[in-house]
Amino acid sequence: MNKIKALILPLLLLVSHFSFAASPLPPQEAFKFDAVVEGDKIKATWTSADDYYLYKEKTRFESATPGIELGQPVFPKGKLKHGIRPDGTEGEVETYMHSVTIEVPITKSNGGELKLIGHSQGCAEELGICYPPQKREKLLTVAALEPKSAVSEISDLSSQLGLSDAQSDEPLLAKEAFKMSSHIEGDMVIVTWTIADEYYMYRDKFSIVSSTSDITFGPMKAPAGELKHGILPNGKEGEVEVFTKTISIGYPILASKAGINKIKFFAIGQGCAETFGICYPPIKNPQSLSSDVSFSVADAKTIAKSAATQKTIEASEPAATKEFISEQDKSAMILASGETLEIILYFFLGGLALAFTACMYPMIPILSSVIVGQGEKVTTAHAFNLSLFYVLSMAATFGVMGALFAGVAKGVNLQAAFQSPWVLLPFSALFVALAFSMFGFFSIQMPAGLQGKLSEMSSHQKGGSFIGVIIMGVLSALIVGPCAGPVLIGALAYVASEGDVMLGFLSMFIMGLGLGLPLIFVGTSHGKFLPKAGGWMDTVKYAAGVVLLAIALLFLERVSFVSAMAIMLAWSALLIISGIYMGAFEQIKEGSSGWFKLWKGLGLVFILYGAIVMLGGLTGARNVSDPLHGSKLTMGGGSHAQAELGFKHIKTVEDLNRELELAKATGKYVMLDFYADWCLYCKEFEDYVFTTPEVQSLLADFVLLQADVTDNDELDQALLTHTKVIAPPAILFWAANGEEKTKYRIVGSMDAKQFIDHVNLILKGN
Repeated sequence: MNKIKALILPLLLLVSHFSFAASPLPPQEAFKFDAVVEGDKIKATWTSADDYYLYKEKTRFESATPGIELGQPVFPKGKLKHGIRPDGTEGEVETYMHSVTIEVPITKSNGGELKLIGHSQGCAEELGICYPPQKREKLLTVAALEPKSAVSEISDLSSQLGLSDAQSDEPLLAKEAFKMSSHIEGDMVIVTWTIADEYYMYRDKFSIVSSTSDITFGPMKAPAGELKHGILPNGKEGEVEVFTKTISIGYPILASKAGINKIKFFAIGQGCAETFGICYPPIKNPQSLSSDVSFSVADAKTIAKSAATQKTIEASEPAATKEFISEQDKSAMILASGETLEIILYFFLGGLALAFTACMYPMIPILSSVIVGQGEKVTTAHAFNLSLFYVLSMAATFGVMGALFAGVAKGVNLQAAFQSPWVLLPFSALFVALAFSMFGFFSIQMPAGLQGKLSEMSSHQKGGSFIGVIIMGVLSALIVGPCAGPVLIGALAYVASEGDVMLGFLSMFIMGLGLGLPLIFVGTSHGKFLPKAGGWMDTVKYAAGVVLLAIALLFLERVSFVSAMAIMLAWSALLIISGIYMGAFEQIKEGSSGWFKLWKGLGLVFILYGAIVMLGGLTGARNVSDPLHGSKLTMGGGSHAQAELGFKHIKTVEDLNRELELAKATGKYVMLDFYADWCLYCKEFEDYVFTTPEVQSLLADFVLLQADVTDNDELDQALLTHTKVIAPPAILFWAANGEEKTKYRIVGSMDAKQFIDHVNLILKGN
């Protein structure tokens, strides 16, 4: 009998085990939730039963108590495992098993009782089943918090821009993740890289390049790295040899002649953030070192062989497989890794580059008209002074924006605010009034008393001329040039990350000087070459008046309720009437000068072009520089690309999150286009990129979203802040798994071919 019991008992235990395992635990037992308050943070803990796990991406928290707000949680790294994804498919998923504690900052609190809601979703691993999303509540008592200081505001902004420090949940800047130092030991340069936790560097991406022809370097001397499954330099996954923590690498110094004891070089490396699954572009650090003794002279063969090897290394990676870096990121990284003089030079050259973009062209006729308006007495010196004051006031306005952005993070929206119809319409009317003054219909002068005082203060200059040009410079900076190109956005991101008000002002002021340098040349040239008296002066003033009317139309194009047809017809009228005044229909009399014939011919050209613009405007076109593009008369014409692409318009953060969830559930890529009526590049995308059949075919399976931020209201600003976009133009992409392809953001202009290549890179997963 005892033997029978001894045999039956293990069977009963085995049966009971399988019986128990076949019944999943209730979710409250499988995933226990608790939370405690520690200072200005909440520590929320999920405890999973054995063989149960939680999805990291489905874990979030919210406050159900008005007056108490929570910040972005700090999630520990989860465990990657092959399992069931939240959408029901199988694949790699980041999970939490056993116990995990998540810190949730309290960003605003009046004190009292907080109703904390924790959201989660998990699975029973052995049973192969997943629970529906769960919601747990916990009542906590929190203390009142002091209002945020300016430093806290800057820190929050830096986090939003992806420029936060190591304690945040954003990736570090390259110079913080991979710190480098160097020194000389005998005839060898030792380069030491200190790598942050959860970051690594590629062994085969370390190199060193001499800045002079007298020095080259031999092959690097470094230990073997560790093999790991990670992101390869071309963006794909596989086995890669990497270094973590700290690594010192030696490079033999090869001198071509005696007496050299100083070297300048660039130390190059590349690495990735393992936690975030992103890789940085190659880092190029300039170095300058000196030795107490001269370096040994190497033979010519060794030097030639080393130089050839270096060229092979530099050219070994094909351009098509190099890591893609957006223009905005390139700008921000250059700024973040440079020295003070290099940064200042970068800002100046960046401003100079902006001076030749289409957004800045109206500044040339504005300044020209101001100088022409001085009449016969304008001199080269006076024209230079007017140009200088115009540029300085414009640069100072950029500087104030930089200071505001660095200090309180509001300066970025100044230009967007000045694109309101309440600003653009009066400004357009001002230019119309200035134009009619040029035509001689009336004279614009300040009151005699004020004019006398200003004249006395400015050494008998024409009343208020410098005051007027300063005002025009300020308004030009705010209204004429709202296009936020990659250089400008990278600059604003940089000054925000530094949080230094003076640096913010100085950096953006220098950028304004670079932008204004060509304007000073143009303005001074007018003073030198414009005729000083006679009928020609009147002709020049009339031409300046026409240009001012054209600028007024440029501003009206940005007003949302003014139709494209009305704008095109206004352009047509301006061109045709100008052609008539130029004598297009006047008879050429005997003895007429060649100048009269040229003027008459140009007038005829204006009239003919004006007729084409009128025809295009009446048939659906909206671009005066390409008057038949989009016209119903042309092949493939159509007035709006949105209808063809099927954009779905969103307004709020909730709208975006809802669409992203739906797209993720269906496994579709998402493209979000930020648009504004006052954004020149946005209209170029609509007219010349989104209308292209190849682009439409490529985006056929995408979920296409568009956010019109023309109004720049609170909802628009909230969406821009949530997506970490400074201003349009900006196009964002999300992969089918719901993760944003951050490095593939588009800031600035692209033609159709560039856009197609860009989207193909995203689809290939590079």
